[in-house]
Amino acid sequence: MRGRTLPLYGLVFMAGLVSLGVELAASRLLDPWFGNSILVWASLIGLILLYLSLGYWLGGRIADRRPRATVLYTLLAFAALGVAAIPLVARPVLRLAAGAFVTLDAAILAGSFSATLVLFSLPVILLGCTGPFAIRLLVRDPAQAGRVSGRVFALSTLGSILGVFLTVLILIPNLGVRRTFFTLGLTLAAPAILLLLPLHRRRGLLLALLWVLFFLLALLPSGFIHPEQATLYERESAYNYIQVVANGPEVVLKLNEGAGVHSVYRPGMELADGIWDYFLLAPFFAPAPVAAKDVDSLLMIGLAAGTVPKLYTHIFGPIPIDGVELDPAVIEVGRAYFAMNEPNLNAIAEDGRYYLNHEAGRYDVIAIDAYRPPYIPFHLTTVEFYTEVRDHLTENGVVAVNAARTATDFALVDALAATLAQVFPSVYIIDEPTAGADLGNSLIVATKQAGTLEDYRRNTARLEHPLLQEMVRRAENHVRVAASGGVVLWDDRAPVEQIVHGIVLRYMLGIP
Repeated sequence: MRGRTLPLYGLVFMAGLVSLGVELAASRLLDPWFGNSILVWASLIGLILLYLSLGYWLGGRIADRRPRATVLYTLLAFAALGVAAIPLVARPVLRLAAGAFVTLDAAILAGSFSATLVLFSLPVILLGCTGPFAIRLLVRDPAQAGRVSGRVFALSTLGSILGVFLTVLILIPNLGVRRTFFTLGLTLAAPAILLLLPLHRRRGLLLALLWVLFFLLALLPSGFIHPEQATLYERESAYNYIQVVANGPEVVLKLNEGAGVHSVYRPGMELADGIWDYFLLAPFFAPAPVAAKDVDSLLMIGLAAGTVPKLYTHIFGPIPIDGVELDPAVIEVGRAYFAMNEPNLNAIAEDGRYYLNHEAGRYDVIAIDAYRPPYIPFHLTTVEFYTEVRDHLTENGVVAVNAARTATDFALVDALAATLAQVFPSVYIIDEPTAGADLGNSLIVATKQAGTLEDYRRNTARLEHPLLQEMVRRAENHVRVAASGGVVLWDDRAPVEQIVHGIVLRYMLGIP
């Protein structure tokens, strides 16, 4: 009896492991095209649960009609094949989705996103069949039904726990997403086929031959995951899909869905010709007099590949700079492709708020540019966070926050400005000129000491560095005092993503 039950319990454990592994690997499969927002996660988790529910129902019906172990082994072998096939079938759909995300084409985006998620339906439904089918096979005495069901649910859950950590900590970082799906599938297919062979040799051999074919496909080079014409490098880290792309004479850093550029570099670069340049003006919003020589330190939260620290070093000299970046792999890419080798830059792989709370000193400027376009991590947008920021500024210090917007919709900018105004006496906004583009950025600057725009004008009027003078010229007529009003964000309630979803929806519908 024990020899017949142990294999079934083992398959239950493996099915639980693969189910959660597929869910986490699926999120990484979608990241390069749809990002990693809470909306994507909600859709993914909701549909996976729906598929599992269908599997529970279907597994119970099949088990009552055909309560044979060979049927369960066959279902799991096909589920494993379906898991391994996901990244192969998904690639053309994801290529279509990439263009839809960047252009914000609602119809194509919704269709391709739905189609991508449907890819997970068959294998996950078949995985969901495991629990009720195993219970049906294991229960010989109704008096033992509760005990058997408890074991099945416990083993499935323990397998799921292992699947989470195995997938996130070992498989994806070392094998990549495509081979992670293959490995998860093989982990389940091997025992299912081995158990099937003595009972149904022909079916077992056919499934084994299919797995040989899949093994050969897994050995083939996968090419770039999210190909662009001039992709120089790509990598999947524990946090991001990382891509370095040549853009004429410069290289740019893209993360995840690639809708935004996180860093830019070209040899001999003086200005980056983007929102990064406007961070250079932040110190001069402090009450006058402030000169370039008074800027002595910088904390960069959202270091990426080091564009802002490079600009600060070039303009203000080798001042101490702490650059905090959540993903250590991004720091490695910055050093390899973006010449992020300034001796005055201390690159720290850490969450920005955690670093601020536990290790940070005091700085003249704290620059915040940590987000996955168009989303900003909510814990870096709240009154409580900006209170911590204020406590780490020098007496005349400033904080500068980058925020995305459209040409007419400033909802996110206004919310961040309103939140900063709860902590700082003076808040200003530089709206980067969009040159006719529909999408843009604004830099929100708040000062620890109360001041006026006249302080900014007095400070910038005395600047001697030609690049600072150029930035003052570019910002002319685009600097304003933040208006009152707007949603205030707190740790308890920070609807950042809802604000961003509203911007995206209004943009897609053509609503100003």
